[in-house]
Amino acid sequence: MAATHHYRAHLSWSGSTGGGYHGYRRAHRLTVAGTTLTASADPAYLGDGALPNPENLLLAAASSCQMLAFLALAARAGLDVRDYTDDAEAEMPATRDRMRITRIVLRPNITLAPGADRARVAELVEQAHEECFIANTLDTEIVLDPSVTVPDS
Repeated sequence: MAATHHYRAHLSWSGSTGGGYHGYRRAHRLTVAGTTLTASADPAYLGDGALPNPENLLLAAASSCQMLAFLALAARAGLDVRDYTDDAEAEMPATRDRMRITRIVLRPNITLAPGADRARVAELVEQAHEECFIANTLDTEIVLDPSVTVPDS
């Protein structure tokens, strides 16, 4: 029988909504795996733009999951990855219908060890996407736009 993985998070907020929609603080505390951070709503919804919001965190989860899946596949394939960055973006059009993130673009910039097999990277990036738990959970378009650097020896 396959194992079921469980995840937990704790959220806390206190204040008052008695002053109406414009009068309450959106800042709240999230604790995950012993790490606590302060988050808020998107500034469009009167949140603090200096704090992460749920939309940022969803994008970060998709980016992180893609990287972790890729690195695991690369390591198993004997591909020596030396650096991985991603300038990811998400789009959430404002509509009168059900609002949702409709598109995520992941832009992994992958640096390999000198002499590494550049051709194998595209295949592993795609395979990582197929194996990424977060991507498999989301009902949104995810675009992969990787770039690969292999320095000369």
